[in-house]
Amino acid sequence: MREALRDALAEEMERNEDVFLMGEDVGVFQGAFKVSEGLLERFGERRVRDTPISENTIVGAGVGAAMAGLRPVVELMTVNFSLLALDQIVNHAAAIPYMFNGNVRVPMVIRMPGGGGHQLGPTHSHSFEALYLQIPGLLVACPTTPADGKALLKAAIRDDNPVIFIEHESLYGLKGEVPAGDRIQKFGEAAIRREGSDVTIVGILKMAHVAAKAAEELSEKHGIEAEVIDPRTLRPLDLDTILESVKKTNRAVIVEEGWPHGGVGANLSTLITEQAFDYLDAPVQRVTGADVHMPYSRRMEQAAMPHEENVIEAVLAATEGSR
Repeated sequence: MREALRDALAEEMERNEDVFLMGEDVGVFQGAFKVSEGLLERFGERRVRDTPISENTIVGAGVGAAMAGLRPVVELMTVNFSLLALDQIVNHAAAIPYMFNGNVRVPMVIRMPGGGGHQLGPTHSHSFEALYLQIPGLLVACPTTPADGKALLKAAIRDDNPVIFIEHESLYGLKGEVPAGDRIQKFGEAAIRREGSDVTIVGILKMAHVAAKAAEELSEKHGIEAEVIDPRTLRPLDLDTILESVKKTNRAVIVEEGWPHGGVGANLSTLITEQAFDYLDAPVQRVTGADVHMPYSRRMEQAAMPHEENVIEAVLAATEGSR
């Protein structure tokens, strides 16, 4: 995944002189997760800029550069640190095009890794997809494969709207085929990762992989064929693909790593219930992270995150009595 993201950055910087990268340790250190490895040497200090540890300043500088016609890609070291930049993200990047009636655009990408599983504790491991999903004016991308990581990042850089680009730390080492050429993944187009007829499982970020593994076990051990959908972007959301699947399977399970209250799953559950209620044969099930701050202890951290067995349990609850 990290190589695919790096290729996207390099290709877009080659394609457009206005694209530049800025953030904490993106230059000399080559990024906290080595996504920007080699880019400083290739493009120089003018376009790969190390910044002070000041997230609000970094994003604010990016907003100003974008308003002036450049296309900044801002890297924050973790999604948790983006909380320090909420004023610039919400009150400026997202709101300025609205306040100026579209006459001023903010074409910038704010990349931020997140998610648990690495014993980084409560200040480096959270999942804030739901937080950014709420804010009008922002686009939100959640890539799950190297191919989509590259194609979505290229699309994000070319978009005239501010994009929150959330990368799961556990997926940086993921291997996968990346099509050659200038592939762009349009925002708002979900991927059906596995076809099925008994239940629809929607997995967000790393949970798309957890859902796919659970689906295989459900097929082998329970004879349940699950359709697994990866939304790829949460704003815009390809709700049509999700609803069409639910109309076919009559059951839905949403899987996310974030907190249960007001989460992505809560939003999707409401949308499905509102728009496909007559097709549902069981209540929509949600599988989420625990309602706690991410623990440092490995055992407790794993207990706070969803796993395949949690998805299987939810699917069995949704399909109980149907077979």
